Parts: sequence; structure tokens; C-alpha cells
Amino acid sequence: MPKALQPHPDRALPAGEARDIARRIYQSVRDLPLLCFHGHVEAALFATDEPFGDPADLLVVPDHYVTRMLVSQGVPLESLSAGGDPREIWRAFCSHWHLFRGTPSRYWIEHELAEVLGVKLAPSAETADELYDEISARLAEPSFRPRALLDAFRIELISTTDAATDDLAHHKALAAELPGRVIPTFRPDALVYVDTPGWAENVRLLGEIAGQDTSTYDGYLEALRERRRAFIESGALASDHGHFSASTEPLSDEAARAVYADALRGEAGAAAEAFAGHMLFQMAAMSAEDGLVMQLHPGVLRNHSTDVLDRFGRDRGYDIPVQTEFTRSLRPLLERFGHAEGFGLVLFTVDETVYSRELAPLAGVYPTVRLGAPWWFLDSPDGMRRFRELVTETAGFANMSGFVDDTRAFLSIPARHDLARRIDAGYLARLVTEHRLAEDEALEVAADLAYNLASTTYRR
Repeated sequence: MPKALQPHPDRALPAGEARDIARRIYQSVRDLPLLCFHGHVEAALFATDEPFGDPADLLVVPDHYVTRMLVSQGVPLESLSAGGDPREIWRAFCSHWHLFRGTPSRYWIEHELAEVLGVKLAPSAETADELYDEISARLAEPSFRPRALLDAFRIELISTTDAATDDLAHHKALAAELPGRVIPTFRPDALVYVDTPGWAENVRLLGEIAGQDTSTYDGYLEALRERRRAFIESGALASDHGHFSASTEPLSDEAARAVYADALRGEAGAAAEAFAGHMLFQMAAMSAEDGLVMQLHPGVLRNHSTDVLDRFGRDRGYDIPVQTEFTRSLRPLLERFGHAEGFGLVLFTVDETVYSRELAPLAGVYPTVRLGAPWWFLDSPDGMRRFRELVTETAGFANMSGFVDDTRAFLSIPARHDLARRIDAGYLARLVTEHRLAEDEALEVAADLAYNLASTTYRR
């Protein structure tokens, strides 16, 4: 007998005496617009406004949370990749639905299926084909085009994440058709890690698109400044930096020029990480000049499986967190820009051990620093609860960034914001029951966390 899909209206809210208060807090923010300042949905999705593909391509293939769980239980990655039979991919997902019990993926996908797509049956081997056909028909409706869903999801603004060498053609079109609604984010990672495969070609492309001579280090810096200006003209509010470490130790100009020249000859060697840290400092200097809010999320060993990288490419779910240090690493940057007018830094981590020890104290004293929302493996119900408990007493609510959804899975965006609002409602309700906040204060904080803080952090 197929099981009905009926997400509980009180899901993720606390049990006991706090629940009634949490309900009231959640209801007060449930329908606020969404500000999505950090994400990975492609600008082309909105520029072309084409119908979505099949259910597998929409809900399974691009979602690393989904594919990595299936692979961990023996489903071959090649059977879940783009170009495969979409119905077979969907069947594999539905027949393994039980694997997602207790995970945030279960919450998000239930929300997507039930509240976005109107599905009434839970995924299973028995229901897979029926769901595939039902969802496919729904995706063909005009109301499910990407631009229509921007309105349906109440997305007031969404940022994409774009390589510094992107020509921004889609954003130029969107700026005219949806002004201020879909904006780019400047991401220079491929240009600052000199040992990245293809780095020299990326630098050549940077020079070409910026109209600068990147055969020298000084020309390279000017090209980066020029691209930042182009992004700002297209509406960008932030830059995004996914470094391995949080090191920001600057090199001397002479040393930086030498490393850059060596890298162009393919001889960067052990200096690559030092140059990346130096360039984080340089990016902060540029942010202090042009106002792009700097987002830093270090601490991930990318492409842990060389075999998967070679066979399937990057971003296949094999990026694994590592222990990360911030206090000493960020000191050079914060010594120079921690109190600089016009500079803004949002810090993210996937290392929970640094929340109360390092990040909350940093955000709780430097006026230019905000603490980013739980990210990646930590944007889960218990991960978000732990975050609030570990950082609020030291940083306060006002030093938070507000929620960011950080996803490629467009249909999951309202589900992710909804979960964050429920978890925050529960945390605030506990403070009310403990007489640490009045309920009217909790309602104000809930609105800040859901909407206001994101707007002020990213200087909208």
C-alpha cells in the first residue's frame, strides 16, 4: 500500500511547553520574502526561462546531498550522472528513499514534493513511475517556469556564484528584464590558486576579458579590479572565496611578483598556498575599496577521490571538511581591515569546533565581521540548533549574516529557508520559556534572522 506524503505542520518545532510559542514565532515569519545572497543556481536558468527537464535532472543529479547518500550505500555514481536514463535514476532514488531518514535531505525533498509540486504519495519503488509522470506533467506547466517560481517562492533577490572570467552575458540580459532580482557574485578562486590545473589559461582569459596585460603580477591585479567593477555594474553585492585555509598572510610585492612569474612558467611549487593567502588579503583590500562584501568559507578538501574527479569531474559530492583555524589565520586581514569603513566580511565554516572558540568571539568584537549561517553539512535541524546555542551568547543576534541557502537545487530554496525559520522559532521560544526574552522581542529577532540581517549584511 503506497504511503501518503504528509509533512507535519509542526515539523522541526520543539516539543513541550515551547511549541505554542514557537508556532506563533514561526507564523510571524513564515511568509516573509526570501533573500538568497549566497547560492549556486545558474543565471542561465532565469535568462532562458526554459521549462525544467525531468524529475531526475531536477531533484537527484545536481543534489550532492542526495547522490552521496546513494553512493555510500552502493549505488554506482555513473548510474546517477547526467546523460543516464532519467527514469532509471528516479527509480533508484525512490527505491532508496528510506536512506534519507533523519537527514535534512528528507525534510527538503518532502517539502519540495508536497508543497511545491503537490505530490501526495511518498517516494518508493512502488510509486516511482507514477511520481515521475506526475512531476513531469507539473514541470511542463507555465507556472513552473523558473521566473514564475521566483514569484511563487517569494524570492525577492537571488545571487548566483560566477567565475571572475564569466562574461556576465546572462546577467546583462537579466538586469534589463528582472532588474535587481538576479545578481552575480564574484568568485576568483580559479585565479588565485596558482597550482590549479588550467591556471595559466584562466589568467590569460582574465586578461582578455578585462582588457589588461596579465603577463605581469601588477597587470593581473588590475585585471581583477576591472572584473570586480564589471560585476558591480551587473548588480553584484559580494565576492565569494572557497579557500582551503583561512590564511591571509600577505607577501611582499617582490615575493608576490616572483611567485606569479614562477607560476606562469609552471614552477609555483610549494608557494601556491602562500600566494592564495596573500590573495585573500588583496581581495580584502579591493573589497575595502569597492564595497563588495567578502564571503569566506574555508576548510574543505575538494575532490577527495581522485578517481571520481578523473571520471566524473568536480563537484560530485566528494568534498570533505577538514579542521580549520581562524584566529591566527585572519589576524593579518583583521589588523588592517577589521575596523575599516566600507569593508565587510562574512565567515562560514564546516568545522563546528571553532564556532564558540573562534568565530563567535571574532564576530562579537570586529565591526566589519559577520558570522555566516550554518553551511553545507551543518545546515541541518540539529546543526542549526547547535549553531545558535554555541554562538549567540558571545556574538549576539546582530552579528549574524542571516540565512543563506547555498544550493544548486532551485526547488529546495523555500524548503531550506522554511527549516531555518522553524529552527530559529524553536530556539527563540526556549529563550521565552526561560524568561530570557520577552515574546515581542523574540518576534523582532525572528524577523531579523529571516530577513533583515541578510539585507543589512549584504548592504542591499
